[in-house]
Amino acid sequence: MGRRWGTRELCAAAALLSAATCCDWPQAPLPEQGFAVRYEKPVAADRPHHRFLTSWGLVELTVDDLNDYVELPHRVTVVARSCHGEGTGYDPETRRIELCYDDLTEQRDLFGRDEDLAETVRETLYHEAGHALIDALDLPDEGDRAEEDAADRFAQVALLTRDPEGDDTLLTAARAYDAGAAEQPPDPTDVHAPDAARAESHRCAVQGAFPAEHKDLATPARSDCAATWTRTRTTWTETLAPLLRH
Repeated sequence: MGRRWGTRELCAAAALLSAATCCDWPQAPLPEQGFAVRYEKPVAADRPHHRFLTSWGLVELTVDDLNDYVELPHRVTVVARSCHGEGTGYDPETRRIELCYDDLTEQRDLFGRDEDLAETVRETLYHEAGHALIDALDLPDEGDRAEEDAADRFAQVALLTRDPEGDDTLLTAARAYDAGAAEQPPDPTDVHAPDAARAESHRCAVQGAFPAEHKDLATPARSDCAATWTRTRTTWTETLAPLLRH
């Protein structure tokens, strides 16, 4: 199962990370295979976000779970860095997931609570890992929108099957998408689904996976969510078969 951050675990992680990542540049050599973590020195404005990521150990916890889940034939590096507005994403040329410190500003303003911010970061990391796995498996190119939808579904499968609180993570991310949808209309140039659709997809997955625990999510419009969730889980599990550890 995926690991969650308890108080004792976070304190230990914070102590280790403060020595290993906050002030120690350069960092340890990276492994040849699997997901790995690298922090770049933040610009002054991004230092609070760098401290947040390292003190919570979010990237490390997610990477550990991914490496327990799948065995990559090559390295994919999650690089936390100041992106100057470029945006978080996966680069297949460099096999890097770039997690932007500056992206956390808007999310922090939205929630205010570090716990909720942590959930949205985790959902983002699993989404980008979905892109990395699509690349590693050399899946057919069905278009940018189809790949973005598939990456969202990977995040759902990883969180709902491996994390006992993955439903909370997805529902928190759904609230973030709701806020984005309320702030501005869909961007026709964005390859992602509209924020409202992404929020509904996450809620449908949660309701389909755990109907008894989330009766409040049951609506006539979600009557097919159990079947949708089964297809999502089966499709990704079969797709990942060459890489699954167990």
